[in-house]
Order: sequence, then C-alpha cells, then structure tokens
Amino acid sequence: MTPTGSLSNLKVIDASRVLGGPYCGQILADHGADVIKLEPPAGDETRGWGPPFLDGAASYFQGLNRNKRGIAVDISQPAGRTLLLELLADADVFLENFKTGTLERWGLGTEELQARFPKLVHCRVSGFGADGPKGGLPGYDAAIQAVCGIMSVNGERGGDATRVGLPVVDMVTGLNAALGVCMALNERATSGRGQFIETTLYDCGVSLLHPHLPNYYLSGKVAGTTGNAHPNICPYDTYQTKTAPLFLTVGNNRQFVKLCEGIGNPALATDPRFASNADRLNNADALKVELETAMAAFDCGPLSEKLIRMGVPCGAVRTIDEVVADPHTTHREMIVDIGAYRGTGSPIKLSRTPVSYHSAPPRFAQHTAEVMAEHGLDLETYRDVLPGLDPVDTPEKA
Repeated sequence: MTPTGSLSNLKVIDASRVLGGPYCGQILADHGADVIKLEPPAGDETRGWGPPFLDGAASYFQGLNRNKRGIAVDISQPAGRTLLLELLADADVFLENFKTGTLERWGLGTEELQARFPKLVHCRVSGFGADGPKGGLPGYDAAIQAVCGIMSVNGERGGDATRVGLPVVDMVTGLNAALGVCMALNERATSGRGQFIETTLYDCGVSLLHPHLPNYYLSGKVAGTTGNAHPNICPYDTYQTKTAPLFLTVGNNRQFVKLCEGIGNPALATDPRFASNADRLNNADALKVELETAMAAFDCGPLSEKLIRMGVPCGAVRTIDEVVADPHTTHREMIVDIGAYRGTGSPIKLSRTPVSYHSAPPRFAQHTAEVMAEHGLDLETYRDVLPGLDPVDTPEKA
C-alpha cells in the first residue's frame, strides 16, 4: 500500500528502542513517512515486556511500532555499519537512542554523518544529553520523573512522592522529537541542509513542571504533593457525589456560578469566601465541604453530563475499559484495528492529509529482504549481519 499523509515524501531510518524514539517514529509513520525500524540482533527489548503478547511481541511493543517496516542489522559489526550507511544514503531522517558515544566509536557520529549526508536530519533521544554534569548517563522514565521533581508534586496531600501512572516523560520526549524533526525538515526546505537534534528525557521532564516552576520563580516556595487539587485554581479537584467522585475544573467566576446553579446551591456563588479564584483557593477546604454537601444529592454520571452541558468543565473518574467503550472514543477514531492488532489512534487530525493506518507492527526482521531489494543490496553479502533471515533466529516470545 502506498502511504498517504502529510509526510508521505519522507524516508526514516528508526534505530531507536523502547519508548521515546519509537513513539516519535510511529507519529511520523502514521502521517505517511516510510519508517524502517532497524533492530539489533536481540530485538527491541520491549518485544519481551509482557504479557500480554500478540504474534510473539508484547503489547508494549505493539503500541509504539505500527505502520513501520522491520529489519534487523548487527551494526556492531563493520559490515552492519556499512549496510546502515547504504540505508541512510537516501533517507531524510535518522532516529536513534544509542548510548552517548556509541555511534562515535563506530565512526558514525554526528560530524561524520553530516559530512557524508549533508541533507540528513539526525535525531537522537537520550537520557541527559551528551555533555554537562550528567552528560552521557542513562535515563528511564520513572527515574527521570524522580530526578526532575515530577514525583515530588504528585501524590496525596502531605503524602509520599509518587510516580505518575504512565510514562509521561518518555511520551513527551517522543512528541518533542517528532516536533523537532518537522522543524528541521522545514528549515531544510530553505537551507538545503540537515541538522542534528537532541531531545533528552531530562529536558522534557523539566519542561513539564508547569505551573510549579513559574510559581517557584515568583514566590520562592517549593511545591509539594497536593493530591488532585491544583496549586493555582479552585475548585479543581475530585469531589464526592452520591455514587462516585467527579472531577471539577472550574477556571473562572462564570463557570463557578454555573456550577453552583447546577448543584442546586446558587447562593454559594455570592458567598464572600468564594467570590474570586484567589478567595476560593484560600478557602479550598471550606469550599470542598460546601460542594460535596450539595453534590451528595446527585448521581455522578447524570450530574457530570448536566454540568458539562451547562459549560462547567468536569469529568467522572472512569476506568480504561469505560474509555474504550465510550462512543466518543470511537467517533474520534482513537481506536485502530488492523487484523488482530488493536492500537490507539493518532490525536493529530489534519483536514486534507489525514492520518492513515496500513500495517500492524512488524515481526522481527519481517521486511529485511524487501528493504534490501529496494536498495539493490545483496542478501548474501550481508547475511552475517542480518539476524532473523532464518525464521528460528528471532527474539520473539511464544
């Protein structure tokens, strides 16, 4: 199938593993880029991060690698590095997350690649970057959440620092990498030259500390755990109804008036303790008592529907299966089915060049022969550095 989309003129060699880099590659692939996922002999380790498994690869891998073609090359060997250079000859983007210094030791560092392929956009995802006090150190999402202070502001009020329950740093790093690639490609259209992009987990983790860093810059106060409450907005928290908790995100006085009307206590909006956001923030505990007293008369689901249609931002606290079953999730095309594969759709909706989904994540080395033939490369010449050509030579799980 010929890819369509806003990036259908691009070829990407994705030699990254785990999450941030592969997520970047999937974003580019979903929007039409020809992304060739290049794996080491042992495969991307997330193939084994299960159960559950589909076709021998864990769901973790399945969630980050659709629309890609898969090959496996041992680039620790000279012949493998020669093959990589052949693949990069007509590539627009090289995406990787090798440990700092690895490519340089192999003679494939930034300077060497830019000299050989001046139009190539080379994007590296790393833990801390190549230099500085922590330069070259490895990084994983949870450790970066800890080091960057994200955990320190996440958790029950006065309780222990807690990891955010999804790999938010990795995901944002992948998203920023994709953004950087598109920026570099746009600039290349003017200059005719590629460039090196480095997107680090550390930088992305620090960038997520809003509004805590701006608050600290102005006040000097160090934020701590606040549970679900917001440090700058009130009411912005979970509030118990008759049946289940409801999250309110009331950002202005007009919404607060609507909220008070919706829960049958319009007089609350004229209480001087709650006249402005600053007042409500200073009296957050008292406001929570007042709101929950009124909301105790309502079932969560109907109240949530009523309030949001009145213009009050809110949401019932739902489980994953409830999100999947929501007709709006289907309407927004956020579930993708390709044969036995089911994945999460792209949140980026373009009107003229929409996203497309044409292939499930590749099996290990599934497209090696196809890619080699396209580049006029002889399989036998490189067989020793092409694991997976023999079906028994795969890292996938039964």
